Amino acid sequence: MKKYLSLVLFAHTIFAMPFAFIGFFLALSTTDNTFSWMKLIFMIACMVFARNAAMAFNRFLDRNFDAENPRTKQRDIPAGRIPAKNALIFTAINCVLFIFTTYFINPLCFYLSPVALAVVLGYSFTKRFTPLCHLILGIGLGLAPIGAYLVVAGEFAILPIFFSLAVVCWVSGFDIIYSLQDDEFDRNANLYSIPAALGRKNALRTSSLLHVFSVIFVSMPLLYGNAGLGWLYVIGVVFFIGLLIYQHRLVKPDDLSRVNLAFGTTNGIASVIFATFFLLDVYFR
Repeated sequence: MKKYLSLVLFAHTIFAMPFAFIGFFLALSTTDNTFSWMKLIFMIACMVFARNAAMAFNRFLDRNFDAENPRTKQRDIPAGRIPAKNALIFTAINCVLFIFTTYFINPLCFYLSPVALAVVLGYSFTKRFTPLCHLILGIGLGLAPIGAYLVVAGEFAILPIFFSLAVVCWVSGFDIIYSLQDDEFDRNANLYSIPAALGRKNALRTSSLLHVFSVIFVSMPLLYGNAGLGWLYVIGVVFFIGLLIYQHRLVKPDDLSRVNLAFGTTNGIASVIFATFFLLDVYFR
């Protein structure tokens, strides 16, 4: 189990899971639906299964590139700790569990489950043909608020889309920062990324622009009266903005020594704090 948790970097679930909680409780606070522990458990299970499938499939598909890249050659598959076949089986099991779980939520979630899997699994192919792969990753994680909202409401709405767009821009931006470490390898291996295509300086500018849009999208719900968001949510937005600015101060085109701090620690804290203040705002409304 420890090996497979390492394979899927289970700790990185912290990026999207808080936004799934936002989508779930946004639906409860803006519709007539009532809280259900079973639906919450199903939502969390779907998040875990989908992410497990996506990460394991990515590791399976990229195993040969990972073996050649000095930074990634110690990952579980190239290092021989997990056979490639087992990673693919693990992917399939999690896909089945994901679809199976959505069946017990509502018909819309069940019908859309293959679409969600197509997005999160399809990302793994994109680095082979487009530098926009970061945006596809962002879209995959950006499904979390909308998906969690659908678990409760069973229908689409505007408000969760703002949170999903915020996640798309936020994740795409910090994935560009993370991929700065492999810009030279990507060019030599004929792989695509924003840093490989535009260079480090322009890649950081692109990341900053995406994060500006992320801030705009997390601010948009304040303009909608039915969201009922107040000063606690504003505090969460301020913390989110501050941590975005902080991570961009950590990384320079000629100094990537703090990329992991900017990528993992800072963004994990940002998502948890932002979601916490959203939930507090909803609770004390």
